[in-house]
Amino acid sequence: MEKAVTALATEGLPPVISGWSAVSPYGIGRDSFAEGVRTGRSTATALTDEQWNGPDERACLVPGFSVREALGRKGTRSMDRVTGLAVTAVGRLLGEDSAHSGEPVPDGSRVGLVLGTNTGSAQSMMDFTRDTFTEDKPFHVDPSRFPNTVMNCAAGQCAIWYGLKGPNLTVAAGRASGLQALNYGRRLLTSGRARSVLCGAAEEYSDARSWLEHHTRGAQDHPALLGEGCAMVRLVPGEAVADGEGLADLLRVETAVAGEQDVSGPLTRCVERALGRAGVDPAQVWAVAPSTPEGAGATAERDVLRRLFPDGPRWLSQRELIGDTSAASAAFQIVSVLALAQDDPAASGRVAVITSVDRDGAVAVALLRLR
Repeated sequence: MEKAVTALATEGLPPVISGWSAVSPYGIGRDSFAEGVRTGRSTATALTDEQWNGPDERACLVPGFSVREALGRKGTRSMDRVTGLAVTAVGRLLGEDSAHSGEPVPDGSRVGLVLGTNTGSAQSMMDFTRDTFTEDKPFHVDPSRFPNTVMNCAAGQCAIWYGLKGPNLTVAAGRASGLQALNYGRRLLTSGRARSVLCGAAEEYSDARSWLEHHTRGAQDHPALLGEGCAMVRLVPGEAVADGEGLADLLRVETAVAGEQDVSGPLTRCVERALGRAGVDPAQVWAVAPSTPEGAGATAERDVLRRLFPDGPRWLSQRELIGDTSAASAAFQIVSVLALAQDDPAASGRVAVITSVDRDGAVAVALLRLR
């Protein structure tokens, strides 16, 4: 049965995305990602047996990523990969041109953070659990690595690293996690709980994840290479942004749960509800960014968008380029829109429709009016 989750009513100007960053298979930083999606360069790389022991032969990895090289030795001895990706991306969003020194953000008490994930780090969970069986005694485990087994570890470490003392949340909604995080950030702003909110999602590549995906993904998802990374945006109140500044207005986020039924109906109603409540005519849409790649076995998402937007908006897709980034998928869809809109004068003042459909039934749509 479909279960719609209605966004809270807001007053005044919509929240504004004022900045973004990404740690992706194109490299570390906003410029690397923007250049990659602009050129449409593939990031697939062969995996070596010396480093990886999963079933995959190829994947889309952040090139040469090392937590210690990205963040330094201090405070990173037990930091796992997904946490390192998130902390690095947040540091870039906070304005550092290189790895952040870990100095607190001024007035961090009013800065919130919402991070999307699936389970946190599956590799950390499995490694810690394995040690309880393989060590001489079950309690002979490394206690410094226990925090990595908790789903909200990455979000907590981001807050600790940069002195963010505002609300700190972790949301898990599969591929829709990035849109759910964006909606949660919007609610924090409109309720006055934060002055600004950093929203995004992170996903790591690991042997554990590759084996889990190998055994659980359906035939329609099997051809997709796995990817990794973290994408973040800064969300601020619309009243705090002057005309001509900012990147995009967050008009609406609508979500639903499709369950086992066909996703077409729930997604159609979700998009139509978002358009209606935002007062957006389909002719105003500059681009649509679906989560399903062209030619994938599951075509329902793209069929719905073609039916709702027959006038030929621009189609944006990053999954073919950086792989299936799972929980970070929707966050990368958002920053792909922002990156490509900068190069297209036709995007100014028009709307981008970002949709996400997860195989477990999570459905979400976001409307951004590009500035």
